[in-house]
This record gives sequence, C-alpha cells and structure tokens, in this order.
Amino acid sequence: MYNIIPYTPKPSWNKGQLDGQKLPFKLEEVWSIRTRLDLANNLRELMMFNLALDCKLRVCDFIKLKISNYDSGNLI
Repeated sequence: MYNIIPYTPKPSWNKGQLDGQKLPFKLEEVWSIRTRLDLANNLRELMMFNLALDCKLRVCDFIKLKISNYDSGNLI
C-alpha cells in the first residue's frame, strides 16, 4: 500500500572547504579592487568599499548602515 523510500543523506555543501574567519585582503588586492571600481565608474560601490575599509567595519555591522547614518554631501 505505502512504498517506503530509504533516506539517503546529502553531502554537506561545504565539505572539504575551510570555514571560519577569512584572511584579510592584502594591500595589492585592495588597490586592485579600488582601481577596477574606479575604471568601471562604479562610484557607489567604490564609496561603500572605501567606507567599509576605512571604518574597519565587519560585514554584519556594515549591512545595518542606513543612508541617514552618514552625510554624503560632506565627503572628504
């Protein structure tokens, strides 16, 4: 009457990968990202990248930021 299907566990999505905190960017990587964003004229992403690096924010803190948290008219 009822067919019982045996359970086959799926492999975990991060099997064999390193988890935990990642290494910080090297200086060359930071300047490479900045240059690419500048050449692509992607000013919004460049501003967000610089803000996150200069303020040394973690991702969880950076995501919580709202436009009202900073004044975009007085950029240095």
